[in-house]
Amino acid sequence: MARGRNGKTPANDQGAGPQGTDHGKEPPNAPRGELMIRTLAMPADTNQNGDIFGGWVLGQMDIAGGVACFERAKGRVATVAVESMSFHHPVRVGDVLCCYVDIVRVGRSSMTTDIEAWILRRGGGMRMRVTEGRFTYVAIDEKGKPRPVPPE
Repeated sequence: MARGRNGKTPANDQGAGPQGTDHGKEPPNAPRGELMIRTLAMPADTNQNGDIFGGWVLGQMDIAGGVACFERAKGRVATVAVESMSFHHPVRVGDVLCCYVDIVRVGRSSMTTDIEAWILRRGGGMRMRVTEGRFTYVAIDEKGKPRPVPPE
């Protein structure tokens, strides 16, 4: 079963299945990481094709990663890199977007996360991974300067 950064199983909407990753393999049937954000895709977030903007999805993923890293760093963090993003399927108006975060590396002041965005499709309740990415955050002090991430 997939486990999040704190060793807990993810808060899946439909239960956890076997763990999986993409990287050219069959898509997983369960999210990897801990559920950090769940929101509804709205008409105001659409692009010229009527699908949800990829930038909106990226922003939701960044917020989710920031929440997870804030908890781990016990304080303020800043996004310093988006190393990769893969968009697998479009997000549609009315889909529920769920972002799962797995903190895969903790350095002196930085945290690297793998973030997956899954949707619950309106109507049928079908769940699928639509986007994944690797984001890096840095713990910062009140002056915006890097600070050490405390031990767990």
